[in-house]
Amino acid sequence: MDLEAVRREYLAGGLRRNDLNDDPMEQFELWLKQSIDAGLKDPTAMTLATVASNGQPSQRIVLLKNLDQRGFVFYTNYHSRKADEIEGNPLVSLHFPWHMLERQVKVCGRVEKVSQTESLKYFLSRPKESQLAAWASEQSRPVSSRQLLMQQFGVMKDKFSKGEVPLPSFWGGYRVVPEEIEFWQGGESRLHDRFSYSRDGDNWDIQRLAP
Repeated sequence: MDLEAVRREYLAGGLRRNDLNDDPMEQFELWLKQSIDAGLKDPTAMTLATVASNGQPSQRIVLLKNLDQRGFVFYTNYHSRKADEIEGNPLVSLHFPWHMLERQVKVCGRVEKVSQTESLKYFLSRPKESQLAAWASEQSRPVSSRQLLMQQFGVMKDKFSKGEVPLPSFWGGYRVVPEEIEFWQGGESRLHDRFSYSRDGDNWDIQRLAP
């Protein structure tokens, strides 16, 4: 495989300071809406990077489930690897790869748990199968076979066959409170456009970065 020859030009259009909203959350919401309207698959998919106590970074894809001025919300098992690493180091990074639009967004910030009320509201909005899966899966723990996982799913399906599935005590949401948000737009000849918003008290400092 000649990977050195795999390349393309980015010609979708540039990004200028006058194009940007002074508020990065409003700018992000605009780009997210444009990604959804463009028909991108999984536009809310984001890579979450955490760091273990030994300094080893780890990444996985999670889904953005809420967005407001406070930050970016996702949900997970509180006993998972990501949760363990967040407990030891709440500084994380998010990455949104909107390749079809030749855009990407990077978020750096600090994680906090959302309220139980927020977690319950979202949990009740999920399909029942997804609710049961949250109970059945000991996320990030070794499992001997898929058959065993499906057996556990069946046990939970029988257990909660009548009535609503309760919110597990070990499951809920995290909010990434941003300190820095970078918007990247592909440019011709690798002269990409990058703008970084850095929190400055109640305001945001905006800088253009070299590609």
